[in-house]
Amino acid sequence: MTYLLRLIFRNLFRHPLRSLLTAVGIVVAITAFGLLRTTVDAWYAGVEASSSSRLVTRNKNSLVFPLPLHYLNKIRQLDGVSKVSYAEWFGGIYIDKKNFFPQFAVDGRTYFELYPEFVVPPEELKSFLLDRRGVIVGRKTAAQYGWKIGDLIPLQGTIYPGTWDFVIEGIYRGIDSKTDETQFFFHWEYLNEITKKTNPDNADKIGIFLVGLKHAQDAPLIAQRIDALFANSLAETLTETEKAFQLGFVAMTEAILLVIQAVSFLIILIIMAVMANTMAMAARERRAEYAILKAMGFTARFIVGLILGESLLLSLSAGAAGIVLIFPTARDVGARFGTLFPIFNVSTQTLWMAAGAALLVGVVAGVVPAWRAVRTPVAEGMRGMV
Repeated sequence: MTYLLRLIFRNLFRHPLRSLLTAVGIVVAITAFGLLRTTVDAWYAGVEASSSSRLVTRNKNSLVFPLPLHYLNKIRQLDGVSKVSYAEWFGGIYIDKKNFFPQFAVDGRTYFELYPEFVVPPEELKSFLLDRRGVIVGRKTAAQYGWKIGDLIPLQGTIYPGTWDFVIEGIYRGIDSKTDETQFFFHWEYLNEITKKTNPDNADKIGIFLVGLKHAQDAPLIAQRIDALFANSLAETLTETEKAFQLGFVAMTEAILLVIQAVSFLIILIIMAVMANTMAMAARERRAEYAILKAMGFTARFIVGLILGESLLLSLSAGAAGIVLIFPTARDVGARFGTLFPIFNVSTQTLWMAAGAALLVGVVAGVVPAWRAVRTPVAEGMRGMV
């Protein structure tokens, strides 16, 4: 075994430039593969972080159409419902249109009870509830713009025209790494108060109701009951689990996701072809050596181990370097994305897939040259020797 390993290392460094260039290609391919898979994971982050014990009720026709606020009490009275809150998308602009972050007008007294994953210090939550213009913002967004408690934040309304001034009263953190820390929450009452003066027809209306369940397994039944309450009304509802609601947004960009996933696997196929070519060249150059080894009595298993070992050593060592580089690359790319992808973390599954890809490249690239070396007769292998 020691002799075999020594030969594998020597063969690997016979052509250092060729080995180096192949290794660099594998490193780049594995890093790119991991980055693309992390992008796909980021797209599904909201789905993965959703709770099975919450429902979302919206207008049956479209999210564009609001629901009357008085639906709240009817939903709250249903058996199996523990809490009900509501939210409205605001869509304001902070200084420049490129400064995007999610903004919601919410019922401050119930919203954070329904979302315990948003951890707000008690004194900051109390200040928020007492200030009609108060805001609680995620620490990622606060860090991005340099905001701190007490800062005045002006937003230029798009759906709700005008300049809206808010005061940061709290900064929340996520309960774990899967929690979105980019959101911006303010009082729906403040929004509704101004709307009554500027556009009374849109007052006392909200975008979605958020329904907490006593038992997650009752979700389908309670969803049906909620929709039955408002059947044949002017604003019929569609109630679905939080996960299904999030998947609805992902489905809008499904074609993009399919392209990203296809490209990630195409990268592996390309580097597999490059690696296979490298090993094929090496095997052709050493045909006579393999023939001599067979003539000396070395078994086919030894020859296969020699070729596959070299292929695996190159692919796995370069793959390991590529996996290490995924982390700083993803961190840098995630920072550049800002709040576009609130959660941009390298998952364990991505690491295993990257490691599996490196292993697959090594095996596939070495199998054919090893098979040919074993099948080639000794006399034919020695042909052309001086």
